[in-house]
Amino acid sequence: MANSIIIEPFFDELPSHFADRLGIHYTSLVDKEHKKENGQFFTPAEIADLMGTYAECTFDSVRILDPGCGTAILSCSLIERLSENNSNLKNIHLSVYETDLELIPFSEKSLNYLKKWLQQKQITLEYQLHNNDFVLENSDCLKNNRSLFEVETGKFDIIVSNPPYFKLSIDDKRSIAAKEVVNGHPNIYSIFMAVSAKLLKNNGELIFITPRSYASGNYFKIFRDYFFRLIQIDKVHLFVSRKDTFNRDSVLQETVIIKGIRKEKIDPEHPVIISSSHGLSDIKKPELKTFPQKVLIDLNSKEKILYLPTNDFEEGILNIFRQWEGSLNKYNIQISTGPVVSFRALDYIIEDYNNENGYAAPLFWLHNVKQMILEWPIPKPQKGQYIKIQDESKSILIPNKNYVFLRRFSSKDDKSRLIAAPYFCNFMNADFIGVENKVNYIYRPKGHLERSEVVGLCALLNSNLFDSFFRIFNGNVNVSATELRDMPFPPLEKIKEIGNEIILSNDYSIDKINNIVCEQFEFLMTTYE
Repeated sequence: MANSIIIEPFFDELPSHFADRLGIHYTSLVDKEHKKENGQFFTPAEIADLMGTYAECTFDSVRILDPGCGTAILSCSLIERLSENNSNLKNIHLSVYETDLELIPFSEKSLNYLKKWLQQKQITLEYQLHNNDFVLENSDCLKNNRSLFEVETGKFDIIVSNPPYFKLSIDDKRSIAAKEVVNGHPNIYSIFMAVSAKLLKNNGELIFITPRSYASGNYFKIFRDYFFRLIQIDKVHLFVSRKDTFNRDSVLQETVIIKGIRKEKIDPEHPVIISSSHGLSDIKKPELKTFPQKVLIDLNSKEKILYLPTNDFEEGILNIFRQWEGSLNKYNIQISTGPVVSFRALDYIIEDYNNENGYAAPLFWLHNVKQMILEWPIPKPQKGQYIKIQDESKSILIPNKNYVFLRRFSSKDDKSRLIAAPYFCNFMNADFIGVENKVNYIYRPKGHLERSEVVGLCALLNSNLFDSFFRIFNGNVNVSATELRDMPFPPLEKIKEIGNEIILSNDYSIDKINNIVCEQFEFLMTTYE
């Protein structure tokens, strides 16, 4: 493919613009499967330019690492900004990694032009282009068995990256090498961030654009504990749109740019600038908010969730939840995942059944759960509405009592992430019911949920207030049971009060729910979209 490089730089063209054109050309030469296999989502020029502005290094000699360089647009943008803002700059040592052998000639062409461009500014560039795996080559730095007297491992002043995004299997060499900082099926981008954090010098700068999924959830819990004890957050830019950030690669992903600084001791009072834009069109006119780091992440907490409020409205919501000391666990309420895995239970799932004889139970799927309404039955192909009650199936059934059903997954186009429906035991004359694996159910293990508790919890979870709070820390379309267990809730009596008010009104509409919830907490949701 090297012979296909017909792109040449224009006269006096910025290296980042040339790198961008090379990336667009390369993308036209490969198919979607190739890009997916390599986790390739080339950084648009507007984003690369913004990330370049985050660098503040003032040394005369700078060591830079780009662990997933592509056509090196991030390195080019960063170095352009340094050459413009740092009058002391004389020497740059750049290390870049690229494992796609077909892309490497494009990377070299971009870097060679960058070198010539810098020569005109009397700045020397020495670069090394590695084609081996960044994680495997550097994963030793993650090991905990190092001597207390070992020399600092960090060697870079700045690390900038748009790393690959894809999940690894548990037995992948990179998963095994990074077992100190990840668990389950890790996404490779988090390993790039963890290794990079360790390769930074003290006070070195880390600038990454990634999915924001690491901000919460059990999969990234070990990573957050590791990463945020090394890296002090300095700047964050959040893209509100899922579609506009990497639109030329047709990527649907909530992305975030984070700029952090390697510190021996994290300062919880350090001011963090959070900016946000809808996408690329308004990236130069962002909304700005500043918070002490301790407001965004509590390093003494169990989960170390990263909250990213982007405006006064979201800051007000965060303040409301911070006042609450309740939780599902404190109220002896648990949340579990539906135990019926459909492809494993095919022998028991049936479409029609006469339930009067007590040998079948209703089976509730994701599509049955609507806001404040449980719609059943809804005939759908290969989604039977009953499950047989037999000795062999009882292990995947749950007792028929009061529950809150909550979707584990929402559609990317759903306005609300949290979609909950009430279930009452008199819904069906059966000893057991079935709940499919894509549905969470909320219950009281020893005892039962009162009707007012069920309706009150449903109202809160469906409310704009809770949905807005959830979006401040969760960038996924799935709802984690772990996150809900630790989510703050108002006093239980307040939950019952909300439930009783809705029951007495006999109005379960979302508008009514939002009015009641806002009145209870004296908060206006007029800016909710």
